[in-house]
Amino acid sequence: MADERGARRIARLFLFLLLAAGPARAADDSPEALWKRLREGGHVVLIRHAATVPGLGDPPGYRVEDCASQRNLSAEGRADAARIGAAFERERVTVDRVYSSPWCRCLDTARIAFGSAEAWEPLGSFFDAPHREAQMTESAKRRISGYEAKKPRGNMVMVTHNVNIAALTKLSVGMGEIVVVKPDGCCSLRVIGRMEIR
Repeated sequence: MADERGARRIARLFLFLLLAAGPARAADDSPEALWKRLREGGHVVLIRHAATVPGLGDPPGYRVEDCASQRNLSAEGRADAARIGAAFERERVTVDRVYSSPWCRCLDTARIAFGSAEAWEPLGSFFDAPHREAQMTESAKRRISGYEAKKPRGNMVMVTHNVNIAALTKLSVGMGEIVVVKPDGCCSLRVIGRMEIR
């Protein structure tokens, strides 16, 4: 009898833990739900630059103003960027502004996907300059938290690097991956979900 009560207690505990954990994937962050939210507007879309030629960071001696000195998009990355732009068009998502890291792989991703982009220094990579992380992240966070859609159902896009997205959201993302965030109060943001376009 005691063994049976113990087994029931363990089964109830297991069921409680299972229900408390919730579903493995929140319905809120499915691609369909994210596209719906973006059509409603008022979100900020963080995109890591599309696929590049092999490498980590940039070659020694690179210069931000010289694309030939940097790690740039591969042919696959250019195709990925075009797919991102086509998906936003197909899903009828309105984009107010597009900001990009000044690095060429980001600017190329943004321009291929959305036609134009404004280079903005706080979205630049601090991979080689970790001492700049706090200042750059704070600037980006302020711009995100202060964002209000300029058109009905508009969104803001920021094309940047994994280190920047990780600093803002605590998420590490793949090349071409998208993280959707929502301005949350005076000086913060809330992650809504993430997706890849293939």
